[in-house]
Amino acid sequence: MMSSLASELETGLQALQVSLSTAQIDLLQQYLSLLNKWNHTYNLTAVREAERMVAYHVLDSLAALPHVVGGRVLDVGSGGGMPGIPFAVAQPDWAITLLDANHKKTTFLRQAVIELGLPNVEVVCERAEAFTATPLFDVITSRAFADLAEFVRLTRHVLREGGVWAALKGVYPYEEIALLPKDVTVVSVTALHVPGLDAERHLVVLARC
Repeated sequence: MMSSLASELETGLQALQVSLSTAQIDLLQQYLSLLNKWNHTYNLTAVREAERMVAYHVLDSLAALPHVVGGRVLDVGSGGGMPGIPFAVAQPDWAITLLDANHKKTTFLRQAVIELGLPNVEVVCERAEAFTATPLFDVITSRAFADLAEFVRLTRHVLREGGVWAALKGVYPYEEIALLPKDVTVVSVTALHVPGLDAERHLVVLARC
């Protein structure tokens, strides 16, 4: 299984023009193996096969990477670790916090961080609206967490001045954008082409006006 995953990862990363070392690709394989193993007990994702997880989770996360300027990053509603763990593997100089209110999911995330040896990742079990942080974050990201207005409402208190929200979405979220608060502007909406995933994907970047 591991060699086929490696081949699919390498092909997908080339298509995304994301350059990773052999060691980083190996870490992503280990992550997929952990996700697949723990998923049977903890129900981390509806995708049950490790081979499908490559496109649905790792490549889908990393497709956004070229459009995100990191630093200090918060992944809200991280669940099984997407996009935070793929980001952390690909960008070891970023400081990433994985936030989720589900104890089972954060138990998995903590174990994954230990087993993968990711010193740049912190895991927090807390509701987004109750979470506090110092310093504040440069980027707050999410994937299948909430609609855009709710995402902004729950996290604006931990976004630094000049920081951005970066939400991974499916189809172009016209209705969600229309419901954004007046003091939030759309910086960009980028169509993402994820190798092996036959579905629309977009990255929505927001900032305070």
